[in-house]
Amino acid sequence: MIHPSKLMRGAVSAIAIMGAAPMAAGLPVLGVVTAQAQEQLVASVLFEGNRRFPDAQLLGMVDISTSGIFSQQRLAADIESIRRAYDREGFLSVSVTARTEQTADGRVRVIFTVNEGERAGIAAINFTGNNAIGANNLKGTMLTKESGILSWLLRDDTYDEQKMAVDRERIRLYYANRGYPDAQVNSVAEYDASRNAYFINVTVNEGQRYNFGNVGIETSIDGLNTDVLRGTVRTGKGANYSVADLQKSIEDMAYEATAQGYSFADVRARLDRDVATGTFNVTYLVDEGARIYVERINITGNVKTRDFVIRRELEFAEGDPFNRSMVVRGRNNINALGYFSKVDVSTAPGSAPDKIVLNVNVEETSTGEYGATAGYSTADGILGELSLTERNFLGRGQYLRAAIGASQSGRTFDFSFTEPRFMGTKISAGIDVYHRIYDETSTNFYGYDATGGQLRFGVPLTSALSSTLFAGYERKTIRDNKTYDHDNDPTTPEIPLPGQTSSLVSHGEEFNKAFVGYTLTWNGVDDIKKPTEGIYATFSQQYNGWDHNLLRTEARARYFMPLIQDSGIVASVRGQAGVINSLDGGAVHAIEAFSPGSQLIRGFEGRGLGPRLTSGEYLGTTMYAGISGEIEFPIPGLPENYGLSGAVWADAAWIGSDNLPGMGSGSFDAGSNDEPWRTSIGASLIWASPFGPLRGDFAHVLNKSTEDRTQVFQFTISTLL
Repeated sequence: MIHPSKLMRGAVSAIAIMGAAPMAAGLPVLGVVTAQAQEQLVASVLFEGNRRFPDAQLLGMVDISTSGIFSQQRLAADIESIRRAYDREGFLSVSVTARTEQTADGRVRVIFTVNEGERAGIAAINFTGNNAIGANNLKGTMLTKESGILSWLLRDDTYDEQKMAVDRERIRLYYANRGYPDAQVNSVAEYDASRNAYFINVTVNEGQRYNFGNVGIETSIDGLNTDVLRGTVRTGKGANYSVADLQKSIEDMAYEATAQGYSFADVRARLDRDVATGTFNVTYLVDEGARIYVERINITGNVKTRDFVIRRELEFAEGDPFNRSMVVRGRNNINALGYFSKVDVSTAPGSAPDKIVLNVNVEETSTGEYGATAGYSTADGILGELSLTERNFLGRGQYLRAAIGASQSGRTFDFSFTEPRFMGTKISAGIDVYHRIYDETSTNFYGYDATGGQLRFGVPLTSALSSTLFAGYERKTIRDNKTYDHDNDPTTPEIPLPGQTSSLVSHGEEFNKAFVGYTLTWNGVDDIKKPTEGIYATFSQQYNGWDHNLLRTEARARYFMPLIQDSGIVASVRGQAGVINSLDGGAVHAIEAFSPGSQLIRGFEGRGLGPRLTSGEYLGTTMYAGISGEIEFPIPGLPENYGLSGAVWADAAWIGSDNLPGMGSGSFDAGSNDEPWRTSIGASLIWASPFGPLRGDFAHVLNKSTEDRTQVFQFTISTLL
């Protein structure tokens, strides 16, 4: 069917999608034109058989559409333009033909027919000469990926020479950041028509490996505190040579000099190579740069994003001193927003010798996400969520998210809004509102409705340390449709029978909680998404008042280190602890107690370990501590782009049983915590999926309390802590 489209320069242009029979794979074929007219007005432009590109996108590729004038030369050029677009997407066997039809008013209708064929993939990416770094690590740095089970979704297995040139540079930089400054990378792609796929052969000449030697700072600026500057140096003696560490040190040093009041400070690194010892001695030269000022900042390419969102990331404005390192830092800040696929910053002469014009050109990318997800959790069973997320709301850099979730144990409704630069400062401000409904289950002796919200403020303290301050309110209403009589029947079964009710709460009982607190976060890892070295830690305290009077304190930390450099094998040690102090000396109610789960120790059911009543009703704990060791490794033989890795681990946890209701009465089940220490070992399969990091844990419990409930397999979302 042919559908009319829009009016364009006096000629009606139309678009249509028509199914075309697939043609045999072969060389691209240029179209045959049936009309004999040389130059006529175009009545409409139509497309048939196109699936990869929508009609509107193809319409923008053809000159006949925009000019409104038909000619054989334009038609041939348009056919080639469409063919090249398909070729870039990997459709090497595409054929594009065209025909024309005369209309009653003497104009011409142009119809392009596309036979896409099958998209060519990448059968294999092979490396030679990479003796120090494994092929999987190098593949992980590349934009080009081998064809895999998710290629139909990600479309990252298309060969493009321009993208491959970027990949060669990415591999070279990967080497340059790991001690190989002289690495050279070449590649050759071979197309196999029988498999409709490419074989890419990458050759690496690694060169000699270098470390950093002596590191010094020299300055000609009187009054500059070089002792403070030393704190910005990342190129410590004995560390692997790294271009990234050099650049980051220069950038941070210039920023620190600016903070000391020397706005024109220029930082350079002088490198002295010692081939015999395999070291680079580094001297950072901090001198007074030319006194040049920023006359104007031009921002182009931003259609949605407001100018001020980009300008504030530069941390300087028109009229301020020009500093190269500050410009680099600003460009990195703009990139880190995640709103742009490309950020280019260039300079041009100003109206005077001491003035310069800064040009910032960006290419926007999609920042809105909506979706429906479904999954399974061993804790909550089948679950799903509908969500709407906008990371650049109204082009103002604000974060907005609304979500509705459901599982076999309840429903959730969440709304969040964040302003990243509250009142023009670097402090972020946000609000979270939620309503949660949890049903009675075999592990939850009562259900409840919880409605609440909080205000929060994020304050950066240093480059690695940040804090979050929050305050809020929550009302929790108990829903319990069973009845218990523990006083007369202390042998109430573990799973309540009809006619029983909770001993800790009653139906319709309300608990109000006003809370205030803070969280400190230390981010010292090299990559927040896939860390290989460094420490990530949090410490939080929260005071709960109104119907409660208690202080919750929790600390978590995880240290990462590569076991074998550049092998993808990473070891980590995680420690965590928590305590709840009742400030009035009373017992901590079970609805406010900790509920340790798989994040503390694996191999136990949700709410399956720790103090409980003889009825089986879960109490939780007011004190816990745990330690875990894990080794994650790539799975041999699996392509890197599958995102699969394995892990082996060991967990140990201590669960306290003090200061909870029922602890001093006969209703407490001594067997639920007769062994406060729990230990387990296991192995995991981890998947860096397009929907988030997922993991399946196979566990064997070594030590447990008598009444603990264990499980061999758990399926969860992988977290950093």
